[in-house]
Amino acid sequence: MSNLPQQFVLNMKKQLPENEWEAFFACYENKPFKGVRLNPLKGGRDALKSLLPFLGEQVAWEENGFYTEEEKLGRHPLHFAGAFYSQEPSAMCAAPLLEVQAGEKVLDLCSAPGGKGTQLACAMDGKGIVVLNEPITSRAKILSQNVERMGIKNAVVLNEYPQALAKKFVGYFDKILVDAPCSGEGMFRKNAEEALSEWSEENVAMCAARQKEILDFASVMLKEGGRLVYSTCTFAPAEDEGQVCDYLENHPEMRLITQEKLYPHKVDGEGHFAALFEKISRTGEWDTRLKYAKTSVTSNGEKAYREFERAFFKERFAFRLYEHNGVLYELPEGVFDWKGLQVLRVGVRLGEVKNGRFEPSHSLATCAKSEECKNVVNLPLGDGRVERYLRGETLEFDVQNGWCLVCVEGLPLGLGKAVNGTVKNHFPKALRLMN
Repeated sequence: MSNLPQQFVLNMKKQLPENEWEAFFACYENKPFKGVRLNPLKGGRDALKSLLPFLGEQVAWEENGFYTEEEKLGRHPLHFAGAFYSQEPSAMCAAPLLEVQAGEKVLDLCSAPGGKGTQLACAMDGKGIVVLNEPITSRAKILSQNVERMGIKNAVVLNEYPQALAKKFVGYFDKILVDAPCSGEGMFRKNAEEALSEWSEENVAMCAARQKEILDFASVMLKEGGRLVYSTCTFAPAEDEGQVCDYLENHPEMRLITQEKLYPHKVDGEGHFAALFEKISRTGEWDTRLKYAKTSVTSNGEKAYREFERAFFKERFAFRLYEHNGVLYELPEGVFDWKGLQVLRVGVRLGEVKNGRFEPSHSLATCAKSEECKNVVNLPLGDGRVERYLRGETLEFDVQNGWCLVCVEGLPLGLGKAVNGTVKNHFPKALRLMN
């Protein structure tokens, strides 16, 4: 890649041993690697792999990550079903360092578009609370859509700046991921035009200053004994190793466990950096004003939902119901009171009550399992009706009248409403497959 910034080239020659220069710069003449991460919330790894023949070798640092050369994965039916997330292989390295467990309170502070955040959520099996935050509203909406597509039940998607969260969540989280905005040097090969046009040494310095502030706020929110991962997709020492040194100097309550930098001439992936810290001493008390959210639902709302639930599900029973302006939600167990925060999503948006009847939402469908439901339209891959459904067309299918779950290979795509063998399409217009 002959258009690499001259100053960047000089910086990398200072950073790398001379015997690695040729290999490093030569890698920019190669195509970037592409990856896919399977979603364990949608099924076992082997079962999902059998449906996706375009998967290659496993990514070394993520058990559900695989290389692929397939193009246009966003149009694949199983992408709509949330069976996988397209993610650059090196970007999968940071989240596993946290070793999140079911039942923990986890924060992804700079989460959009959702690769690392959904990676964390997938490891939690729907148990605990995972807060996915993005301060830029347009990006937060994309993040929320990916959470919905992946069928994540225990997420809270926020649209806040770190300083606002630090005031509310003092010592609250067991694990925090800070995938900080950076100068993007590691993405020169993958996103060449955008990353190269934005690069400058001034931008590197600006990013480093912003990262320091974000890390300071993150530290406030981590409980004693908790762990934090800081990651970037840049090679700049000021944003990587230098940032780690400054952080440890300014935060004696933290200790460094490990750090690693991935170079594209050494791994099958782009440039990435990740450091894992542990909070070894307390710097503040849990803010006792942070209360649990209360469940609140009108009698009409609950009655309408329970009638739908009995007709649609075999045995499922949502205990944590919450209603707001006629819309019903299923809240994650132990979720905090979100009053005062900009919230895009809490738990599962079940649907809304209209004229005394409950109309289920797309989120309910993506979080459901076909074996839980009474009325299922299940289509095989390759069946033309799958694409027709994704385009918003009506289907012909012999199924019981009423609301039904439309699936491909047993994985939910969305909802339909059957009347005498005709299934009216309820796949959201904004998500439909276009020509």
